[in-house]
Amino acid sequence: QVQLVESGGGLVQPGGSLRLSCAARGSVFTMYSMGWYRQAPGKRQELVAMFTVPSSTTYADSVKGRFLISRNNANNTVYLQMNSLKSEDTAVCYCSYRWYWGQGTQVIVSS
Repeated sequence: QVQLVESGGGLVQPGGSLRLSCAARGSVFTMYSMGWYRQAPGKRQELVAMFTVPSSTTYADSVKGRFLISRNNANNTVYLQMNSLKSEDTAVCYCSYRWYWGQGTQVIVSS
């Protein structure tokens, strides 16, 4: 059993930055994909950034060059550094590991 606990969302102005954290409680193995999805109001869920197998990364085209995914294997935590945020980044962001999901953290980009 794995529990994913997200934090770091909030309200930020356009051009600002946020860092999301996802702490995994339980047995987590780097051989499996782990990362972030998001769902904007009225839109489908989409992949944002992910550590894939074997330990490479993938990003949505819309966030390339602005977002950076990183991890600390010692404490089973994955981070998403989000820079140059835009209003269209407003969404609920979810951490994902295999078939496990976090509860979601809200990101609102607004002036």
